Amino acid sequence: MLGEWADREASRHSTELERAEALRLLGSVSLGRIVFTQDALPAIRPVNHLLHHGEVIIRTHEGAALATLTGHEEGDEGVVVAYEADAIDPATHCGWSVVVTGYCRLVTDPADLAHYQALLHPWTDHKMTQALRIRPDLVTGVRLSR
Repeated sequence: MLGEWADREASRHSTELERAEALRLLGSVSLGRIVFTQDALPAIRPVNHLLHHGEVIIRTHEGAALATLTGHEEGDEGVVVAYEADAIDPATHCGWSVVVTGYCRLVTDPADLAHYQALLHPWTDHKMTQALRIRPDLVTGVRLSR
């Protein structure tokens, strides 16, 4: 009996999202999780973001673990990260999840930094003086529906 109920409850359709739809959904929410390597181990941080010209922008504080890893020199690719955001209803288990993988770089242009500071407001009390830009080289997503 329990197995039948679990199978019935788990009967969701999983549909792969096209890149454009995945980015549109990512841009519709403001909270996600960034995944990076710190001391040879995976690290995950919840952050708020915005999608600007197809790139994921997050703000951070000076000295933050990820900010110290990103490329600071002109022409430096940056560091590879994954960024994940989703909207899944806890009652129906329906919704979507998107993962962006790509290079993350520190925003060094003062005009760009000022622009992002005006658009993206931190959720924490840290003084967020820096911004990071993630170039989405690989975009995957899935929609869960009944």
